Amino acid sequence: MTAEMLRAFFGWCTLLNWGLMIVSALMILAFRGWIFRIHAKLFGTTEEDVKKSLYLVMAGYKVAVFLFCAVPYLVLRIIA
Repeated sequence: MTAEMLRAFFGWCTLLNWGLMIVSALMILAFRGWIFRIHAKLFGTTEEDVKKSLYLVMAGYKVAVFLFCAVPYLVLRIIA
């Protein structure tokens, strides 16, 4: 596998994950009340706990995408 192929892979991986992250955030904003009620009923928690959990999941996902997709892509852009 060449550096060019890896760079293309990490570039597309970054774009697709950021797209998924944006769509997820927009869905949470658009259907906020419904999502919170459904998850609160499913897991037997309060809506406030669901809000905190979704925030933490989105933050963790953002960090993971940055570390495992964007950083390798940027490193390959610099060295190759």
